[in-house]
Amino acid sequence: MIHGFQDFELDTERVELRKSGVAVAVEPQVFALLRFLIEHRDRMVTKDELVAAVWNGRIVSDSAIASRVKSARQAICDDGRTQAVIRTVHGLGFSFVADVATRASVSISAPREMAGDEPRRTARPSIAVLPFRLIGAGEPGFPITEALPHDLITELSRLHWLFVIARGSSFLFRGADATLEEVRSRLNVRYCLTGLVEMSGKTMSISVELSDTQDRGVVWSERFRADVSAVHEIRDQIVNAVTSAVEVRIPFNEAQRALLRSPENLDAWSAYHLGLHHMYQFNKADNDAATGLFERAVAMEPGFARAYAGLSFTHFQSAFLGYADNSDATRLAQHCASQCLERDSLDPFGHFTMGRAHWLRSDLEASLPWLERANTLNPNYAQAKYARGWAEALLGSADASQANIAAALALSPLDPFVYGMLGVRALSHLALEDAAQAADWAERAANAPGAHALIEMIAAVAHGLNGNDVRSRAWAESARARAGHLSKADFLRAFPFRDLPTRARVTGMLGRLGF
Repeated sequence: MIHGFQDFELDTERVELRKSGVAVAVEPQVFALLRFLIEHRDRMVTKDELVAAVWNGRIVSDSAIASRVKSARQAICDDGRTQAVIRTVHGLGFSFVADVATRASVSISAPREMAGDEPRRTARPSIAVLPFRLIGAGEPGFPITEALPHDLITELSRLHWLFVIARGSSFLFRGADATLEEVRSRLNVRYCLTGLVEMSGKTMSISVELSDTQDRGVVWSERFRADVSAVHEIRDQIVNAVTSAVEVRIPFNEAQRALLRSPENLDAWSAYHLGLHHMYQFNKADNDAATGLFERAVAMEPGFARAYAGLSFTHFQSAFLGYADNSDATRLAQHCASQCLERDSLDPFGHFTMGRAHWLRSDLEASLPWLERANTLNPNYAQAKYARGWAEALLGSADASQANIAAALALSPLDPFVYGMLGVRALSHLALEDAAQAADWAERAANAPGAHALIEMIAAVAHGLNGNDVRSRAWAESARARAGHLSKADFLRAFPFRDLPTRARVTGMLGRLGF
């Protein structure tokens, strides 16, 4: 619907506020607030109703509500003095008092590509894998130059969020010195994966490069060396490395692109990737921002499975780190994971978030089938291996946990969850009663980017059990400074050890540290 008032139009289908036909930049929560007030303009809206509609019932302060109302007034050229559009009913709520004329929106098809602009498939990332080039000694038809790209096309096609051009089209560039502009123009893709195979005697060197076809920048590159006799082993190594890099680097690159856009120009995929950017900052403000962006993405595209998985992730984080009411956040984490899987039952991210949602109920055993399914759907999904290792460490399967954590670190050494991978490795050593190794891994975890207060508590416990009171108390004080509300009960709810002796040692140390 399009709601017209004064010189403005609020278009609910395009999620856009316009003044005299020109889009006005507004934050997602401000747009949602305006929409709710307009749709209930026949009466006063209470603050509690606004919180339920705009903040999904999360606890927010009166100042946060006032700030959003002020931003809404600024966007529509109103102010707190005249209140010609939004009137404050002191102590009670708000009313939308301007005259409104409502009409149906004109249905708009998905955007199509214009010369030098975005690819036509909404904003879903797309990629072409070209045949690799061969230089140096070797037969012109050396099989790895086509076999490896073929394997990569097959493996990357598992990533449902990524549109992969079929071999029949991308292999038309066989032997051609095509430019990125030509690839973009003819295949209409945002990313291009190319490779170079160099032969020197019995040694083979393979360089792989992932490029952005729009700005021609290199997103990721790597070089692999091996003996020619090890061609099959290096094929597997490269496929694993490329798939893991794409899973992390393309979303990061998409988020950087989205950051450069005005908020009103974000489509569903751009909102989703910008949400990922905020989600991985691991703090409450960014987690709230990510939640708003994922909500915007599903409002624009209700069938967008991955955006629901993103919502499950942020609600999990709210419960896990105490950002919101635990029971509500736990329920929402599982509900949103279910919504993802209803829309795409083969999305590994959905299975990953469903597995983690079970952790919030301390049902570690029930999480394992979901995490195993995520790994089956994408064997190179580092975060799913990490999550399985997490559950195994708490269940007392320390050896299995360490194997999965080692695999996750090898697949994605720059993953946003590296701090967690290192922290789980520390927990597994606690289960093995190897306090020295636990302290070493915990120290690395607490110093890693993104580490939160619970990780610092692991470091405090591990150092304490290893007899290093100075480091133990330093990490304990740091954790308190960052999250003074965290207690021993919060730690054990986050890390519900099944192994009773390990749980007793951890509990005792937390008590000695004053938690």
